[in-house]
Amino acid sequence: MPTALRVGRYRFFFFSNEGREPSHVHVIAAENEAKFWLAPIALAANYGFNTRELNGIKAIVEEHHRELLEAWNEHFRREDP
Repeated sequence: MPTALRVGRYRFFFFSNEGREPSHVHVIAAENEAKFWLAPIALAANYGFNTRELNGIKAIVEEHHRELLEAWNEHFRREDP
């Protein structure tokens, strides 16, 4: 599970066996986890975060979008929109 970014209590990471899916990032904090698509940015799944936290996490994904997408492409060795 390569970590792409840490912001506050949030860890943004990939599962190495998910390279066939469109680019996305998982975020975890304590027992909560969510998954965001990166192109376009959208919530894919949520397990425990409330709406306020999800909005904050989405803002982090938007702020670091280029960095996250570059990390995805580097890890999976491909180009994605």
